[in-house]
Amino acid sequence: MRPLQKEIIEALKVKPIIDAKEEIRLSIDFMKDYLAAHPFLKTFVLGISGGQDSTLTGKLAQIAIQEVRDETGDDSYQFLAVRLPYGIQFDESDAQAALAFIAPDQSLVVNIKESVDASLYALEECGLTITDFNKGNIKARQRMIAQFAIAGDRSGAVLGTDHAAESVTGFYTKFGDGAADLLPIWRLNKRQGRQLLQELGAPAYLYEKVPTADLEEHRPALPDEVALGVTYEMIDDYLEGKDIPDKDAETIENWYSKTEHKRHLPITVYDDFWK
Repeated sequence: MRPLQKEIIEALKVKPIIDAKEEIRLSIDFMKDYLAAHPFLKTFVLGISGGQDSTLTGKLAQIAIQEVRDETGDDSYQFLAVRLPYGIQFDESDAQAALAFIAPDQSLVVNIKESVDASLYALEECGLTITDFNKGNIKARQRMIAQFAIAGDRSGAVLGTDHAAESVTGFYTKFGDGAADLLPIWRLNKRQGRQLLQELGAPAYLYEKVPTADLEEHRPALPDEVALGVTYEMIDDYLEGKDIPDKDAETIENWYSKTEHKRHLPITVYDDFWK
């Protein structure tokens, strides 16, 4: 095993082999324990895209909330799923299928197009030129603004969908989809997330679809693996301690090194990892 590979696996807590039932219970109990420790919280809020990660996190959250209601007799505990399209989402049917599988207590639709476009207009009025890539990050951050606003209104906590295969590459927007109160599937790689969805009985097409962040309009539905330059299969093998081709390992390690700032709280004078 490569030296940095061992360090990364230890940092991200990835197991080489999992028991899907045990991991499902671990995530559910984690969320239930968080609510028990913070009795002022009554709601979990999560954006649902129709992809694997939000589908899995949403289903786990709904189960956790239902168990808390059953155990406490308090019906004020609720899971709130939020659709956050920019205009019209091309794979809206997948998002609706994910919602049908999750069966959330409540669901809302907050279309972020007007707020994103207003931000772009204000920035361009200042003489700035916002690239398509930068606009994609604005979309991701606007989605989190909406989710935290909902959580603030509903005495809630915002769930995130970051997982190990995403974390190792930093493949998320800083203070966008990387911002959340809880990360229930953080320790799992992409392959392991699929195992949990299979155990939960999710429709196969929800976890077999090609992963895409779909933030760039000039490159719509750009597959994650194209953007990263390495496949999730290689990332998952790497995180499970397996030997992979040097080129792929170097790509993963390069992403890990240059996105370290995303896995760290805002830097203070006492931090030295970046020097």
